[in-house]
Amino acid sequence: METSYGICNLSVVPGRAEPSDKSEMITQLLFGEHFSILKESGNWIYIRCAFDDYECWIDRKQYQSISSETFADLEQHESAVSMELLSVVDDSQQSQYFPIVAGSSLPFFDGKTCNLEGYEYQFDGLSSLQNSSENKVELLLQFAWMYRNSPYLWGGRSPMGIDCSGFVQVAFKAIGIKMPRDAYQQAECGEVLGFISEAGPGDLVFFDNAEGKIIHVGILINNQQILHASGKVRIDAIDHQGIFNRETGQYTHNLRLIKRIIS
Repeated sequence: METSYGICNLSVVPGRAEPSDKSEMITQLLFGEHFSILKESGNWIYIRCAFDDYECWIDRKQYQSISSETFADLEQHESAVSMELLSVVDDSQQSQYFPIVAGSSLPFFDGKTCNLEGYEYQFDGLSSLQNSSENKVELLLQFAWMYRNSPYLWGGRSPMGIDCSGFVQVAFKAIGIKMPRDAYQQAECGEVLGFISEAGPGDLVFFDNAEGKIIHVGILINNQQILHASGKVRIDAIDHQGIFNRETGQYTHNLRLIKRIIS
């Protein structure tokens, strides 16, 4: 089939491993994220997300078609990002409100409206356009801090449910840095640090299982504390061995790798 294109026009859309509502959710699309459509199967389309090249199935009722020209324009212009846990966009032409979550994209945003092929969305919340600070580490931690106590959800990328790598990906998206979707892919990014004592705020720490596979990631608050999604987005102690949960008095994750993304 000829490649066609779409954009997420709902708050959060599940991306599944197979074309079925019963299939595993492996990621989520947030409002304003665009994609190419690779194939179709019944009520489902198989897409490649433009933000991270991740591929998944979504319900064909849960997106808006866009032209190849609009897709190309979106690729050339970095979208602003919503910086509030929950806000709304107002489709004034159709008198409809849409809830959107933190990390949502605001395509062609001029500070007041998003314009997209006949649809005009009003947005008066806090966006990345309003971040005047040049300290990306500070902005990263401010944004990530909002997610505290958000429940863990496999494949999730929203404050209503998020997994460890989704948390890292969306936090870095808010400061204009693209990261891959999964932890093992994120571990390929940035500069390696040899010791936890060398690490600082905003650095990423990766953890492996008994087979040596990277299965978890978190963001350092400092070289003694980590913010990560495990059961919920939480703060735990960290040292050269791994993450230490003071509530249980046990290590929960084995330290494998430390990376600096923001130089």
